[in-house]
Amino acid sequence: MKKGIHPENYRLVAFKDMSNDHVFLCRSAVSTKETIEVNGETYPVYKMEISNTSHPFYTGKMKLVDTAGRVDKFMSRYAKRYDKKAAK
Repeated sequence: MKKGIHPENYRLVAFKDMSNDHVFLCRSAVSTKETIEVNGETYPVYKMEISNTSHPFYTGKMKLVDTAGRVDKFMSRYAKRYDKKAAK
């Protein structure tokens, strides 16, 4: 391998799906401030909104995940544009 191009902090990280609390371990260089205990070991944790255990493509179930009112924000913006077009 070429020296100097790979990250120094490549380590096991616990990824946590916040929609269903599923946790899995994977090697990563992602920056984290929190830790979690998995099987008696402490790992840095990265919190995700969606993973393969909650994504509709993999589960076959439609589920609306609204984080921080993004859907409402989009709808309010879209409504303003639609109102302007309708007025013309």
